[in-house]
Amino acid sequence: MSKQESKTRCIGILTSGGDCPGLNAAIRGVAKAAINRYGMKVIGFQDGFRGLVENRSIILDDRNVSGLLTMGGTILGTSRDKPHKMPIGGKKQDMTAAAVENIKRHQIDCLVCLGGGGTQKNAYHLHKKGGINVLTLPKTIDNDVARTDTTFGFDTAMSIATEAIDRLHTTATSHHRIIVCEIMGNNAGWLALGSGIAGGADVILIPEIPYNLHAVAEHLMERRRTGKRFSIIAIAEGAKSVEEAQAIAEGKTRKTSPRREEVKFDEHGFAYHPVKEPKASQLTRQIQELTGIEARVTFLGHVQRGGIPSPTDRLYSTLLGTKAAELLARGEYNVMVAIKGRSCQAVPLKSVAGKKKLVPLDHPWIQSAMLVGTCLGDRSIIAEPQREEEE
Repeated sequence: MSKQESKTRCIGILTSGGDCPGLNAAIRGVAKAAINRYGMKVIGFQDGFRGLVENRSIILDDRNVSGLLTMGGTILGTSRDKPHKMPIGGKKQDMTAAAVENIKRHQIDCLVCLGGGGTQKNAYHLHKKGGINVLTLPKTIDNDVARTDTTFGFDTAMSIATEAIDRLHTTATSHHRIIVCEIMGNNAGWLALGSGIAGGADVILIPEIPYNLHAVAEHLMERRRTGKRFSIIAIAEGAKSVEEAQAIAEGKTRKTSPRREEVKFDEHGFAYHPVKEPKASQLTRQIQELTGIEARVTFLGHVQRGGIPSPTDRLYSTLLGTKAAELLARGEYNVMVAIKGRSCQAVPLKSVAGKKKLVPLDHPWIQSAMLVGTCLGDRSIIAEPQREEEE
């Protein structure tokens, strides 16, 4: 393949945040197009922004990115470290200058960052504070990155969660039980809502709609009275009761993950969060007490992130990666490559960083769920657009 002229000579690439299906496919898409079509040099940084700060890098070429399309995870490794708040020696330090210095040392024209909402903010921080060029791709199973129709990793995770709900129907039906299935999603309910609808869950609880526990229990009892002797509840891990949402609104409690307390640090300086009892476990006990029906709980956890990416995510990752290479060749920086309809477009990173794409209450998925009789945790939902939220 003949190489085309490129305004970008060398790029760095890293993966940040939680791993998800499609990361390797996206690395492959960016690198293959950048190397083979535009003659760029590609440097991969290991373990996200931490590897950038510590200058741990490898040269990516056509050989070591071949065969990545179907592989889960990321060959570069990942972390949730932020360049301006990096745990070192048990303390958070601003390592922006070190990150910028390493980018300049490698003579990198643009840093390509693959990640979710946090990665978009961190990349924008490096651009604003460090004066470097960045380009991002939207990755997350939560599907909550702003200004893109979808994110790669979401389709695979939704398929996994849907299959799990399908399988839970067997046990629920056989034993006439209520089974609660916890699905990832701290702030946005796209994954629980999508897989709940596709899997035929009878109750779907998401962060955007605070649930009334008694309304949920009454819905389950009504199902039992009409001869339906089992029920499936799909709950996002960040779902909140009406009382919890009110307490947060009044400032009586912090808006944090249901499983997380204060950040602690291990002996190597890496941050971690102590484990708390999951919301789904609490809900299962409460439902069993209110209904008198035997209830069980299942946690999908990181199974949702693992395994090979779906064909849809392989396609999205490849489209996003090759579009990124096109933009880099034209010298278009400081943008996120977004999925818009059937194509990919560049959107200003400034309009993405610090925002989340939440499930709007007037979304067609919400309306369809209600029309088939799914309980969403509230007897009356007011349709108010709620598409993006400032962090």
